Amino acid sequence: MFVTTAGRTNEQMIKKARNLAETLDISYIPRKKKSINQIQKEEAGSCLIVGKERLELYNQEHKEPFFFHPNSAMFRIKRLINGEKDPFIEAAYLSIGMSMLDCTLGLASDAIVASFVVGFEGSVTGIEGQKYLSFLVKEGLQSWDSGYLEINSAMKRIKVNTSFSLDYLKSQPSSSIDCVYFDPMFEESILESDGIRSLGHFALQHDLNEETISEARRVCKRKVILKDHYKSQRFEKYGFTVFRRKTAKFHFGILEK
Repeated sequence: MFVTTAGRTNEQMIKKARNLAETLDISYIPRKKKSINQIQKEEAGSCLIVGKERLELYNQEHKEPFFFHPNSAMFRIKRLINGEKDPFIEAAYLSIGMSMLDCTLGLASDAIVASFVVGFEGSVTGIEGQKYLSFLVKEGLQSWDSGYLEINSAMKRIKVNTSFSLDYLKSQPSSSIDCVYFDPMFEESILESDGIRSLGHFALQHDLNEETISEARRVCKRKVILKDHYKSQRFEKYGFTVFRRKTAKFHFGILEK
């Protein structure tokens, strides 16, 4: 991994790129009007690009960049404001003042919705093991302007921890978090937005196991939630009660404390 700037660069972007390279302990490579593909071939690696408005991650093997955006969280929160229901919030039974741990943060869409619902009185922490994804999402949550004060505030309240979910769970006291949530990469492919596909180019492919589920049950006060494809074998394997939705390609599984 290395850092460079967008094609049309300036001194401010170059300074930011150099600072990011130092922070992440990776190389800074001057752009020099070269294409991303050309630089990646020369450096034989993936890259982080500092643009005027956002950061982008380019995998060496794919052309689609990963960049932070709230994805579905925007319209889901608007629906909640209008009095409509959200399947994830219903499954987790979240309300003001509760705490949630998202063990598979990704683009943080569910974490943003959860943060909006639990409010200032509650707390949402996200775990992401891939350090470059973690960095981009953490930066994005603090800087993205949705145009809505409530959504911006919800994003800024989320705490991002760069760690493997099992390691983090082991470090937490028993019955310390209301809801522990998992949204692993689906066993069955679901074609969604470009952002989801590009996320898959960087996301760690660790599957759930008995120890992780056991630790999640220990740490949670109320329940463990699993979001997965409707054909997934994980629900039955780990004893989840399935919150089924007739027309949806994914369901929520629930393990009560």
